[in-house]
Amino acid sequence: MTVTTRFAPSPTGTLHVGNLRTALHNWMFARKQGGRFLLRIDDTDRARSEERHVESIRADLGWLGLVPDGEARQSARFERYEALFAGLVAAGRIYPAYESAEELDLKRKVLLGRGLPPVYDRAALGLGAEDRAKLETEGVRAHWRFKLDHDMPIEWDDMVRGHQRFDPKTMSDPVIRRADGSWLYLFPSVVDDVDMAVTHVVRGEDHVSNTATQLQMFDALGSTPPAFAHEALLVGNEGKLSKRLGSLGVDHFREAGIEPQALIALLARIGTSDPVEPHVDAAPLIHGFDFARFGRAPARFDEAELAQLNARIVHQLGFDAVAARLPDGMTSIAWAAIRPNLATVAEAADWWRVVEGPIDPADLPDEDRAWLVQAAEVAAALDWSADPWHALTNALKETTGRKGKSLFLPLRLALTGRAHGPDMAALLPLIGRDRTLARLRAAA
Repeated sequence: MTVTTRFAPSPTGTLHVGNLRTALHNWMFARKQGGRFLLRIDDTDRARSEERHVESIRADLGWLGLVPDGEARQSARFERYEALFAGLVAAGRIYPAYESAEELDLKRKVLLGRGLPPVYDRAALGLGAEDRAKLETEGVRAHWRFKLDHDMPIEWDDMVRGHQRFDPKTMSDPVIRRADGSWLYLFPSVVDDVDMAVTHVVRGEDHVSNTATQLQMFDALGSTPPAFAHEALLVGNEGKLSKRLGSLGVDHFREAGIEPQALIALLARIGTSDPVEPHVDAAPLIHGFDFARFGRAPARFDEAELAQLNARIVHQLGFDAVAARLPDGMTSIAWAAIRPNLATVAEAADWWRVVEGPIDPADLPDEDRAWLVQAAEVAAALDWSADPWHALTNALKETTGRKGKSLFLPLRLALTGRAHGPDMAALLPLIGRDRTLARLRAAA
């Protein structure tokens, strides 16, 4: 058996961080098992599906490095759905129903008012051929429901949630097709999973009740169902479901300077018993991926944690990985000097401007300004081919008696205009002799 997973987004909008996590876990599980990861575009909703969103989905997965091994679109498979639909209608497992949305809502309210679960009463099954013909003559179009087998308890062993059991008598027969002929999610998804030989379905816990009904659809089609893993949903840092999480997508993370490796490292581990670590290479994350390590408590997504993780990722990135995003003229030596001080790659441009100048003059007290005159004289006499920073500071210690902060801070302010930054021993050779002398004299 070749392990096969699928990520099945609807192209009605852009992917958000919860979608990205689902895609990542499907990809990681397939890669660990040496299997296949498929992208399925669930575009049965023709009115809301847009091609620009299909392109966006592909681009977002590509940015994360989640390259699918195959792609399919539900809109190309309507004939297949029709054929299997007709067979299940003939077998009595799918039946037409004629209640309006208002009538169904009233039924639910009556049941709830009596303290009963709002389960559909199967009134449509009591209609004869003449009743149905009369309704259709009156212009009432049927929607279609899948008839659950009330004599078959629904059970499965979930890879995250453990053993699951549903009593179909407490469930409504799900609507699988609207009155206008369009498909709802449940039935086409089952057909696709069968035809594409999907072995494992990884999705959010909000689909647990869908799985219960879909398991009977697999059985009605004479097919063995895949294994299921229903993961706890993401929550915001405040500990609850957040609308903001629904708006956080790849564009947001890219604009914030987040590296794809940082997002992968966080989404791979949150919700598990494993620590979140700054892996640049996904291989260790894939190797350790195990649904048994996922808990049932909500997985907390913290943007501050992501930002900190991102900085640790940036500190590991080699020059070749970032060269195309660096300012013109910035070398591998400069990247190595500046990298430890960065939270994002984009910040390198700020420090390169500090190197090349001009910089804003530092506002220093008179005693520091007078002292910098001596610093400029010492710097002018240095051998700049070796380690000019330590040569400069050691000479100034001997000639002026300054040490510690009173020695280093005025020099840093005069040379960079900032009180903090990269190691000056690495930065000063980049600034160079001429700019160093000019800045010391300007500050003095």
